[in-house]
Amino acid sequence: MLKRFLAALVVLPAAALAQDRAGAFDYWVLALSWSPAWCALEGEARGAAQCETDLGWSLHGLWPQHETGYPEYCESAARNPSRGDTAAMADIMGSGGLAWHQWNKHGRCSGMASGDYFALSRAAYETVARPEVFGRLTAAVRMPATVVEQAFIEANPALFPDAITVTCRAGHVQEVRICLTRDDLSPRRCGADVIRDCGLRNALFLPVS
Repeated sequence: MLKRFLAALVVLPAAALAQDRAGAFDYWVLALSWSPAWCALEGEARGAAQCETDLGWSLHGLWPQHETGYPEYCESAARNPSRGDTAAMADIMGSGGLAWHQWNKHGRCSGMASGDYFALSRAAYETVARPEVFGRLTAAVRMPATVVEQAFIEANPALFPDAITVTCRAGHVQEVRICLTRDDLSPRRCGADVIRDCGLRNALFLPVS
């Protein structure tokens, strides 16, 4: 019994490493962050330049995803992006620093060159229509988080409930995460560990300042 247990300790790390091979994943998760919420909870305390802009739904990242779990910090032969490459993503991500972090943690696992990964991230972001109603709010409101999901589905006819999830943090609507196919960025059903929605019925939604 002890030999079997020790053997398992050797095998399990190898299996975990196999999950983190660059290019080995099943689908994408497009994460859109509601910038006013991030700024209120974290960004303003950091003095983040993003919080001085009028970003609404910003691109948090495009994440390679397994059916269960996700790869991160993969070894990759791809060259790192330049400062100019990451700075060029600030218009939709808020900062070049976030673009670098997303490349380092997620982009390496895509198996793509950094320029191609950022180009695909931008294409995925632009493919999704962000409901204009949220940008027109003039004051904070409380509402069920499901309202945000429904608004995205109405604005994007190809979307369906199991392809999109809304997350909350500290009582705020935090992010919308949309699951997309690898080949053509079409909506697809999220894996069981992504599909869980925020269940708050009075989530706080802050306006763009």
